[in-house]
Amino acid sequence: MNKPKKPRGTATKDVDGAPVKAAQVVDIESRLTHDHHQPLKLWLRMLSCTVLIETEIRTRLRNEFGITLPRFDLMAQLERHPEGLRMGELSKRMMVTGGNVTGIAEQLVQEKLVVRVPDANDGRAYSVKLTAAGRHAFSRMAAAHEEWITELLGGVSSKDKGKLIELLSQIKQHLNEPRLDGRDQADHA
Repeated sequence: MNKPKKPRGTATKDVDGAPVKAAQVVDIESRLTHDHHQPLKLWLRMLSCTVLIETEIRTRLRNEFGITLPRFDLMAQLERHPEGLRMGELSKRMMVTGGNVTGIAEQLVQEKLVVRVPDANDGRAYSVKLTAAGRHAFSRMAAAHEEWITELLGGVSSKDKGKLIELLSQIKQHLNEPRLDGRDQADHA
């Protein structure tokens, strides 16, 4: 098998001057140059890590359990709400369109992992909730998922994980603050 050739002009160090390993994956972050500013470097580093972890989790869920990440995510939401959730609420929680949630739920209904139940407050609507088989299957998947995440983040000390959580919480809080730019001015008028 031929090794891919190193593109001309490729440095042997990353943008922060750290040595680049021969087997390193070219990813979103590889677009960076020394001219990029720190916030952009941070954003692309976070995005690269997220994409790498998500890709690995998708592969493992498919290989180990024959399930997609969106189906796993829907089951995770229902596991947290044993009384069931309406489709609109699932859509909001999963940050996907209602049509996507309906399609995912339908697959899980056909597999008898989820069941539709009439909404007690609105006879025209229904909720979905995990079946006993769905709870059992999700329990197995969730345990494996937690082990995989622990493994994938194993290169970071517990202390540093705590620092990262704290720093990312600061970013999240800042992002959730009302902004006074053009997109939110109507809300503050």
